[in-house]
Amino acid sequence: MTVLVTGASGYVGAALIPRLQAAGRPVRAFARDPGRVAAAGVDVGNLDIVTGDAVSGEGLDRALDGVDVAFFLIHSMETGAPGSGPADGFRSRERRAAEAFAEAARRAGVRRVVYLGGLVPATGAASDHLASRLEVEQTLLEAAPEALALRASIVIGARSRSFRFLVRLVERVPVMPLPAWRENRTQPIDGRDVLAFLLAGGSSPAVDRPLSLDIAGPDVVTYGELVARIRDALLVGRAPIPLGFNLTPVASRVAAAIAGEDHALIGPLMEGLEGDLLPRDGEAAGLLGVRLHRLDAAIERALRDWEAVEELRAR
Repeated sequence: MTVLVTGASGYVGAALIPRLQAAGRPVRAFARDPGRVAAAGVDVGNLDIVTGDAVSGEGLDRALDGVDVAFFLIHSMETGAPGSGPADGFRSRERRAAEAFAEAARRAGVRRVVYLGGLVPATGAASDHLASRLEVEQTLLEAAPEALALRASIVIGARSRSFRFLVRLVERVPVMPLPAWRENRTQPIDGRDVLAFLLAGGSSPAVDRPLSLDIAGPDVVTYGELVARIRDALLVGRAPIPLGFNLTPVASRVAAAIAGEDHALIGPLMEGLEGDLLPRDGEAAGLLGVRLHRLDAAIERALRDWEAVEELRAR
């Protein structure tokens, strides 16, 4: 049976496709622009690519036809169309995409849907970004009898936009002003381990019912410590300046400008820093048979992969 990968031009989707193929699974990709799939480094020579748009539902029935397992790796953090209002924001787009996908998956009789979302605070008081991920999870867990939602914190990888954002900040500022959220804790995860969880999640007999699992690396760090680990790996001196406040709306715009990123992405991500983001438990690695990389090894590997295609100024 065919495996479908949505978000095929994204960091995770583009890395997952060749691993599925190497495991002998027939793979189909779903993307708005097939050209971006090739640009992401995917060998499209023998790849079945369906063009469509999950938000409108266009192409989903064709993409899911004959599919046994479908990976939902679509996130809508980009800026909306010019003149679009709150109804066209990322949360609305993510909800519409998840609902359209879930309906199409049920029509096609898909056995398993695997979704990669985000960790949520234990208090349940999530930012818009994390609340949207949770809404999508709840929708997709009803889409297939063996649906699986994987919740991850910051993914450490050369193409991970959250990791690249932190690296760019460390590279480009002589000192590091760290707001009060520097003391909040999380458990970043190596991008290689995310892929291992996805591969296992797509085929493991342990997923015999709708299931939500938190996936995380073995190291608990504060955000301030994470920045320091990246600084040390880059071999640069960046003196931290602790601030007693957050000012996230202002800080996120400044940080996005420094890093050369879209504030529509950075703003919601930084809102998610204002509390601990820790896994509910450590069950996932044992259940799915995934061995975890330590944080320093993950950072070094990500920087090496980055340097293989682009020079890092700080190194």
